[in-house]
Amino acid sequence: MSTQDQLTEARQALHRLLTGTQTVSIQRDGKKVEFAQTNRSDLERYISQLEAQVGAGSGRRRGPARVVA
Repeated sequence: MSTQDQLTEARQALHRLLTGTQTVSIQRDGKKVEFAQTNRSDLERYISQLEAQVGAGSGRRRGPARVVA
């Protein structure tokens, strides 16, 4: 599973958690991980890590160059 797929799955899990599903599960590092409202911050931290990995490999564009007079 690619990092992008993991990120999509984690975001969907957070959505289900926040919209009333009390427990959600995702695949992480080859094993099933369950998240409940009590460890929502763990899921959010996991999403942030995945976003950083996806962003690091995407070759983000820089803004336009400015002329300094």
